[in-house]
Amino acid sequence: MKQPSAPRCAALVGPYLSGKTSLLESILVHTGAVNRRGTIKEGNTVGDSTPEARARQMSTELNVATTEYLGETWTFIDCPGFVELIQESYNVLMVVDAAVVVCEPEPHKALIVAPVLRFLDQHNIPHLLFINKMDNASAGVRETLEALQELSERPLVLRELPLRDGEQITGFVDLVSERAFRWDSGKRSELISLPESAADREKEARTEMLEALADFDNGLLEKLLEDVVPPTDEIYAGLTRDLQEDLIVPVFFGSAEGMHGINRLLKALRHEAPEPKVTAERLGIEASVGPCARVFKSLHAAHTGKLSFVRVWGGEIADGTTLNDERVSGVNRVVGQKLEKQPKAVAGEVVALGRLDEAATGTLLSPSGKVDAGDWPQPLKPLFALAVHAQQRADEVKLTGALGRLVDEDSSMSFGHEADTGELLLWGQGEMQLIIALDRLRNRYNMEIASSQPQVPYKETIRGTVSQHARHKKQSGGHGEFGDVHLDIKPLPRGTGFEFSDSITGGAVPKNYIPAVEIGTKEYLKRGPLGFPVVDVAVTLTDGQFHSVDSSDMAFRKAAALGMREGMPKCRPVLLEPIFNVKIAIPSEFTSRIQRLVSGRRGQILGFGPKVDWKGWDEVSVLLPQSEIYGLIIELRSATLGVGTFQRSFDHLQELTGRLADEVVARRAEAN
Repeated sequence: MKQPSAPRCAALVGPYLSGKTSLLESILVHTGAVNRRGTIKEGNTVGDSTPEARARQMSTELNVATTEYLGETWTFIDCPGFVELIQESYNVLMVVDAAVVVCEPEPHKALIVAPVLRFLDQHNIPHLLFINKMDNASAGVRETLEALQELSERPLVLRELPLRDGEQITGFVDLVSERAFRWDSGKRSELISLPESAADREKEARTEMLEALADFDNGLLEKLLEDVVPPTDEIYAGLTRDLQEDLIVPVFFGSAEGMHGINRLLKALRHEAPEPKVTAERLGIEASVGPCARVFKSLHAAHTGKLSFVRVWGGEIADGTTLNDERVSGVNRVVGQKLEKQPKAVAGEVVALGRLDEAATGTLLSPSGKVDAGDWPQPLKPLFALAVHAQQRADEVKLTGALGRLVDEDSSMSFGHEADTGELLLWGQGEMQLIIALDRLRNRYNMEIASSQPQVPYKETIRGTVSQHARHKKQSGGHGEFGDVHLDIKPLPRGTGFEFSDSITGGAVPKNYIPAVEIGTKEYLKRGPLGFPVVDVAVTLTDGQFHSVDSSDMAFRKAAALGMREGMPKCRPVLLEPIFNVKIAIPSEFTSRIQRLVSGRRGQILGFGPKVDWKGWDEVSVLLPQSEIYGLIIELRSATLGVGTFQRSFDHLQELTGRLADEVVARRAEAN
C-alpha cells in the first residue's frame, strides 16, 4: 500500500477552451472539496470569479485550489489558456511536481498546444496529457495522438484504450491492469468485462505501450524479446520512473463536463507524480537549510494588500517568519478566491503569504535570502503596446503606482514613458491582455483609463545645404539684446546624429558665446520644419557680430534658433520613419503565408530557415516600418492558430515620401 506523500502540486495547462476550469471543478467535486460542480456559463465556478473573468467567461488569472485525495494533500493550479496570458502558465510550471496538459480531441487544433509542450520539454518538467471532451469527440484518440506527437520531443504513451458504442465513446480499458470500465455520467466508472470486440485492439495498444517503456528499460526489453509477460507491478514502476524523469508523456482521456476519467487521472498523479523533494532537486533548489519557498504569483488585493503565492520547498513557514528581511503577515491556504488562515505551511504546500512587498515573482525566499535558487525563466518580451492616460487629472499621480502593481502581478507586461513622443506606454503580449489590465484598473482602483494606438517616433532630416544669416536684435529701456550669426547647415550620413563646429576667426563671435549658439541650434532640432525631431545634420558657425554691451548668451541662443528656423526649410527636409528588423517564428506549414502578410505591411523579407531548437518551425527575418508593427501579433496569431510570435529590434531610419509622408505631416500639424 502506498505511503502518504508530502503535499504535492499539479498544474492544469493547455489552450483556451480546452476545458481546464471544468476539469478543476470536477477534481474538486470528486475529492469532496466542494459539494456541487460549478459551470462557466452559470458563473459559479471556484475559479474564474473575478469581474474580468466572469465578463469574458474565460480564465484571466491563476485559479489555485487545495484539496485532499486518499489521505494526501494536493494543490491544483488552473492556468489561463489564452495565449496572451501564457506567462502565468510558465511561472506555475516552474514550481509544480507535474503538469496535466489538457487538450481537445481535434487533430487540427493540436498545434495550439505547441508553446506549452515546448516549455515543458525545455525545462524537463514531468507531464501527462488529458484529452478532454471525449464524450463529444469528432475524431479518435489515435488521430489526436499522432498530431500531438509531432509537437512533443518526448514519446506520447497511451495509457488507456477507448471503448465505443457505435460512434460514441462509453468507457475505457486500462492498458496496465487490462480492466475495462464503463462511464456513468456524474458517477464513478463501472467495472465491466473486457468486450471481445476490443480484445485485439487492447492487445495491440498494450504492446505499443510496453515497447515505448522498453526503450528506457533493458530488463523489460529482454522480456518482450523473449515473449515474457512482465508483471503489472514492474510496468507501474517503469511508468512512474519514466514520468518522473520526464522520459515519456502518459496519455489519458475523458470528459471534465461528464466527470469521466477524473478518478483515473487522479490515481495516476497520486502514484506516479514526483514528491516535492524530488522536484526541488530537479530544480536545483537547496531546500534542506530551513524555511524555503519560491514565489510564483503576486496579487495586489484591495482588502488584503499584497499576497505572494508560494510553493514551500523546505522547513516550516509560520505567521511572523522572517524571509528575505520581511516578516510574513498571514499564511493562507487557497481555494479559488477563498483564503483560509493556517498556523504554518510545510514542505510541498502551496500557500499565500501576506505583506511581502519586496518579493517579486520568481524570488526564492529564505531567512538569509541567500539559498541557491536554481534557474528561473526570463519573462516574455512585449509584443504590443497601448498609449494610456487617466481620464481624470486627479488619477494621473496614482496611475503609475497602479500600473506598477499590475506589472508585479504579470512580468510579461511593462510600462514607461516614450522619450520621443512623451506618451505613457503599457506593453504586453497582445491587445486582449492589455484590455484586461485596464479593466482591472477600473475594477480594483476605480480609475477610468483612456487608451490609443501609440504614436510612431518619426524623425526628419535634410537633403540640401544652405548658408543662413540671422540676427536677433531687441531694444528695451535698459540693455538690449544683440546676436548675429552665419550658419552653414548641411546633411550628414544616416545614423551620424548631430555635429556642431565653428570656424570663427578674428573674434567675430567671442568664444564665450559659441556654446550658446550650439545650445540654440540644438533647441530648434527638437522640432524641425515638418514637426519632428531633426537628426543627421551638421551646423557650422562661420561668422557673426556682437555688441559689447547688448550681446549675451541668451541673445546668441535666440539668433541661432532663428537661423535654424529660417534655414532648415530651404534644405529640402524629408521625413524619416523607423525600420525594425523583425524575426517571425511560425510553424513551417504557415511559412508561405508570411509573404502576403509582410508585403501588406510594406515589409521586405530578408530570408528564412528552420528555427534553432524548435522542431517543425521556421524563422523569417523581415524589415518592417514601425508604423506597420502595430497589430502585427494579432494578424500573425490569426494566421497561425494563435501560436506565431516575433521579436523585433531597431534597424535604421528610412526616408518616407509621397502620400503616406504627407498624411503623417498633416496629422502632426493638426495635433499641434
